Amino acid sequence: MALDSSGKQPEQQQQQQPRASSGNGEARLKLRRTPNEEHEPENYEDLPLDYSPSLFTSLERYLPEQLLNSTRIDKASFMRDLLLRYSPDTERVRVLRHKEYRDKIMSSYQRLHGEIYTLDPSSFFAPSFLGAFSRKSEPNFRSSMVESYPGIFTFEMFKPQFCEMLLAEVEHMEKWVYDSRSTIMRPNTMNNFGVVLDDFGFDSMLQKLVDDFISPIAQVLFPEVCGTSLDSHHGYIVEYGKDRDVDLGFHVDDSEVSLNVCLGKQFSGGELYFRGVRCDKHVNSDSTEKEVYDYSHVPGHAILHRGRHRHGARATTSGHRANLILWCRSSTFREMKNYQRDFSGWCGGCKLDKQRRQRDSINATKEILARKAAEKTLVELASKSCAE
Repeated sequence: MALDSSGKQPEQQQQQQPRASSGNGEARLKLRRTPNEEHEPENYEDLPLDYSPSLFTSLERYLPEQLLNSTRIDKASFMRDLLLRYSPDTERVRVLRHKEYRDKIMSSYQRLHGEIYTLDPSSFFAPSFLGAFSRKSEPNFRSSMVESYPGIFTFEMFKPQFCEMLLAEVEHMEKWVYDSRSTIMRPNTMNNFGVVLDDFGFDSMLQKLVDDFISPIAQVLFPEVCGTSLDSHHGYIVEYGKDRDVDLGFHVDDSEVSLNVCLGKQFSGGELYFRGVRCDKHVNSDSTEKEVYDYSHVPGHAILHRGRHRHGARATTSGHRANLILWCRSSTFREMKNYQRDFSGWCGGCKLDKQRRQRDSINATKEILARKAAEKTLVELASKSCAE
């Protein structure tokens, strides 16, 4: 936002519309407060649903124990009824329109490089990044990256060939949009160019990237904002240069953790500038000198940071720059955040407020002690005077 187990069902059953719940005992069941991390959720992409399949996959870990071993259709029905019951009408309309938009793409768009729609670590990732996962530990993760500024990590991530194929796929998407005279939904309210990869079928691949790679790293580097896991995402491509966006205003991301990978091509400018991590209350507060950090993009290299780390992008002065952005979200953190008021563990504004309160408390204590000492002195002097 800008600042200002796979229990496979028969094929016939997989394609059927999830039925409405009976409204009896099943309707009275409640979601778990925390997800069942040991449960492996189903894939719902082939079902005709009113909401994003990834939402069902993420929500499944919160289902009550009585439902976890039910059929995929029954679980989808329960979750669908729950979402319909609590979603505002305007949200339902938006979701349905977005579903129609995605359905049109999936039925008409012919992929250029089908192999990149399934995560293949050995083909996608640079050896240094892949090597960090030979054993998932903090020393291993940190050995493959540089903490170039507190809370900002940079590392080589993608092989050049994958970057080239993804860029070619995006150009192919844009050509299809133009040729088919379709309207394309842009990534967010600030970017006028770019493509939402999830809308074109990258949803499962990107969620697996989050589950298997980004979430394990983030839980080590950013445990205070990850909840139990990063369980959903928004993945898209942004483009800067001639006839594209030029720069990006100062903002925070709608994410707990953000991954930003430069795909290329040749360009000048476009540096990211960071100005401190803030919660909603302090999002417009001033930055301190210590919070100023600038980063220059390198093709194939990634930068990982908290979504609430305020940042922007300077003008791309020549060439063409394209980046993969992955907003990674935690439903448990967002729920817990509703009951918190102090975020001094990660918000610079809350930290300053806490330091100010502590300083005021110390000063107040000193004043009380000084006053008591003065009173004691006066009493002693009065007693001495009376004795004389």
